Amino acid sequence: MFGSMMVEHGSKCSGRLWILDTALDTWYVPGQFIQDQFDNLEKHTQWGIDVLEKYIKFVKERTEIEISYAKQLRNLSKKYQPKKNSKEEDEYKYTSCKAFLATLNEMNDYAGQHEVVSENMTSQITAELTRFVQELKQERKLNFHDGRKAQQNIETSWKQLEASKRRFERDCKEADRAQQYFEKMDADINVTKADVEKARQQAQIRHQMADDSKGEYSSILQKFNHEQHEHYHTHIPNIFQKIQQMEEKRIVRIGECMKTYAEVDRQVIPIIVKCLDGITKAAESIDQKNDSQLVIEAFKSGFEPPGDIDFEDFTQPMKRTVSESSLSNSRWDGKSEPKPGSKSKGKLWPFIKKNKGGGPEDFSNLPPEQRRKKLQQKVDELNKDVQKEMDQRDALTKMKDVYIKNPQMGDAASVDHKLAELGQNMEKLRLEAQKFEGWLAEVEGRLPVRTEQTRRQSGMYDTQNTSAVNNCVQDRESSPDGSYTEDQSQESEMKVPVTEFDDEFDDEEPLPTIGTCKALYTFEGQNEGTISVTEGEMLYVIEEDKGDGWTRIRRNEDEEGYVPTSYVEVYLDKNAKGAMTYI
Repeated sequence: MFGSMMVEHGSKCSGRLWILDTALDTWYVPGQFIQDQFDNLEKHTQWGIDVLEKYIKFVKERTEIEISYAKQLRNLSKKYQPKKNSKEEDEYKYTSCKAFLATLNEMNDYAGQHEVVSENMTSQITAELTRFVQELKQERKLNFHDGRKAQQNIETSWKQLEASKRRFERDCKEADRAQQYFEKMDADINVTKADVEKARQQAQIRHQMADDSKGEYSSILQKFNHEQHEHYHTHIPNIFQKIQQMEEKRIVRIGECMKTYAEVDRQVIPIIVKCLDGITKAAESIDQKNDSQLVIEAFKSGFEPPGDIDFEDFTQPMKRTVSESSLSNSRWDGKSEPKPGSKSKGKLWPFIKKNKGGGPEDFSNLPPEQRRKKLQQKVDELNKDVQKEMDQRDALTKMKDVYIKNPQMGDAASVDHKLAELGQNMEKLRLEAQKFEGWLAEVEGRLPVRTEQTRRQSGMYDTQNTSAVNNCVQDRESSPDGSYTEDQSQESEMKVPVTEFDDEFDDEEPLPTIGTCKALYTFEGQNEGTISVTEGEMLYVIEEDKGDGWTRIRRNEDEEGYVPTSYVEVYLDKNAKGAMTYI
């Protein structure tokens, strides 16, 4: 791998050796000081580790962003989810709201995919790359430690060689001076033989020392050349090769992590596409016709449109009439002015005042269709409560059977009190459900086709015993807001022109009884024109139900009014005038 290497003996280049290698396939660069190469490689490999740590930090911040984004998406989805048992939950029967709810659910799944991205990047990139960096630091430290140790060894050998060479040089010079001194003494005739011999022996000693230094220098030089050859041709190239492999491994690893980074995102794309497809499908499922029909079903009143208004001919001396079925009646809340001294106690105008408290228990203040829906909803709720109580009772019954068979598990008598309590609750709920079912049956029984006379409500006071009731019925069925009541705040009252008919009406005698009735339930008559009754009470019927769900009854001469027909059981007198038989 490496070419030839040459050391200039007897000369030094600032204490460092020149490398004359010609190889180009490794990091071992010829013509440069080896110490300089170690410094440069050390800086470069440290920069490579810094790049890895920077990339790890980048991926960590990306995972934190993904987690934060997923959390915000989940919170957003949760914020707009319909609350249980709230008014918002009823809105989600519309297809547009259902599509929005599906969008929220898909967005929740979409947020989950961002959490998956964060988890995969953390486990597959951040954790693995952090562990790799620690291993890389240890390997780098070991390689540079070996390189510096090899450099220290060659420098120590070089110093030994230099010391041996200087010693050999010194001994050679000393041997030359001793030889010259001996030759000088031997040529001088004035010098004694003993001094010449001493000089000769000294020269021999110096020559021997020079020979020894020469041998030592030769041995050390040979050793140094071998070590230097091993150093530059084996040790250093191996160390550089390890550092090169370490750096290439780092480069390959960061490339693999970048591929993993992209693959983690790519893996969730199919699921994200499914989420988006789900949102698109939900949007396409929106049906405007269906939503419009739901609005119609929710708010339709069940009332028939009002009939035509009769022509009033004021050119003739006729009694003026007002159509009871006209829309004007629904806007008027007054009554005719009573004539002084007239008997007006028999003239009743129910539901003039609006009940500001909670509506009636039977929802009689609502239009027929809405009342039916409310009653049906109440019946369903009561049936669910009954079923819940039955489930609890069955569970307690099984528990009691277990206690009877295994007394050590518990006292069977301790369950009796709870069972009795559940039985009472079930009985109350059943009675309540039966009551609402009765009202529901009443509403469903009168919602179908209505007669022309009932629909038009002509308003002609043809008979004295039906005109006031028809007016009351029209007021209840034709109020602008769809309820049976009118606003109490309206102080102005409609004044019907006083005619001869009014005088006769005010002076009329109390209506005759046409039968009797028994109160099936207690009714609190809170509105004007109604009368309170107690369950089981017997009363007189003076006017039967005209199709509006109300029956006019009397308790005594001074107390009479309207009660819901479903609250009483009517027994009509067949011989009474105008009496009709109830089926």
